[in-house]
Amino acid sequence: MTARPRIAVTEYALAAMVVASVVWAALFFQQKGFLPQPFVMDTNDTFMDWFNTAFWANRPGAYDVWRSIYPPLSFVFLDLFSLSGCHLSSPFVARDCDWLGQATIIGAYAVNVALFWTLFRRNDRATAIPRTIAMALGLPMLFTLERGNLILIAMPAFMLAHDPMVRAPWVRAMATAATINFKPYLLLPALAQLVRREWRPLELAGIATIILYLVTLALVGSGTPGEIASNTANWIVFQGGQVWNEVNYSTSYAPLLSIRKAAPIPLLDLVPSRLVEGIEYVVPLLIRISQLVALAALAGAWLQPRALSHERVAIMLLGAYLVTQSPGGYTQLFLLFLVLLERWQGFGPKIAIICTYLLCLVGDVQIASIIDLNTNGWLSGRPVTPSFGLTIGHFLRPGLIIIILWALSCDAMVRIYHAHARHRPSPGLAIA
Repeated sequence: MTARPRIAVTEYALAAMVVASVVWAALFFQQKGFLPQPFVMDTNDTFMDWFNTAFWANRPGAYDVWRSIYPPLSFVFLDLFSLSGCHLSSPFVARDCDWLGQATIIGAYAVNVALFWTLFRRNDRATAIPRTIAMALGLPMLFTLERGNLILIAMPAFMLAHDPMVRAPWVRAMATAATINFKPYLLLPALAQLVRREWRPLELAGIATIILYLVTLALVGSGTPGEIASNTANWIVFQGGQVWNEVNYSTSYAPLLSIRKAAPIPLLDLVPSRLVEGIEYVVPLLIRISQLVALAALAGAWLQPRALSHERVAIMLLGAYLVTQSPGGYTQLFLLFLVLLERWQGFGPKIAIICTYLLCLVGDVQIASIIDLNTNGWLSGRPVTPSFGLTIGHFLRPGLIIIILWALSCDAMVRIYHAHARHRPSPGLAIA
């Protein structure tokens, strides 16, 4: 009878830390006119993930001129939710003109918050409030909002696709199709159905994904798999020269491996050379061990497909990817939602949930300044002088994601071991 109150006290305390960090960031913004790291250093670039894409949704050339890696669904959606007359000269002009785009960004944020509350409350009333606070006010969501990234649109579909309270197969299939067509790397958590041998739902999701892609491809007239693959290869090369942007808010330690060689940053002048050498030795080792831990747990899940929930398998699939490389810090929003569907039961889930709250803390502590700018702040509407540099978060946040992956993978292997004692392993394709 006393376990429930302790859960509430622990999680409310962690949520209070998130709220306190948001208040600190708001005071920082009020004083300086720009958001603290790890928000992007270009203080005039707010909402531009949205409006850069919307600009090309309203004209030809998205794939052969702009070299987009987004599937066609993104352009169909943004064409519907933008004012074409505002997108004639530049994305920055469009941002100030297109009230529909701005309203859609804010509306999408509100929809996400409402869904967080609804689904968390249906899963566990005792922890619904602190978990909703963490997701709604945490760094991943606020970073996504500031960028105006299409994760704001993909996230509601992701919640419907993976929340255990959503039962209708057609809803889950359509939601899965939308997530993959908005963000192709979300194919990975969808493959939890494959690991658990849920063949019929997997078939429905696959058919829905292909149909949605073909329909939007026909509407846009471009965005073939070949174009997206070619543009993705080009984007990888381009990102190789944008190491600082990768390191600033990353899910993986991998970008740190390139910072000394590819980034024009005198790293050895900022931190001890022994630390840099340690990073270059330890990071590949951590990534490989994390992959092996997740792979071992997934192999066990295949042998005991009912030992783990769909959400747990999805966490391990997505977590292993985010530890290996970073498609952007805001992508951890999907992972953290899945983690907060876990119950506060067992050592592994408790550790993972605590790490999730810590990843939601807004702001950072700078170790050394690298660049000082004189620019304009679009949010504050005044000239600003931001300073950006190496922070503690650059080293801590990817580590917290590794801890989440290890904690839940090891807990999964314990559950699979106990399942072996009750049921024989089932290595075939048949549903266990």
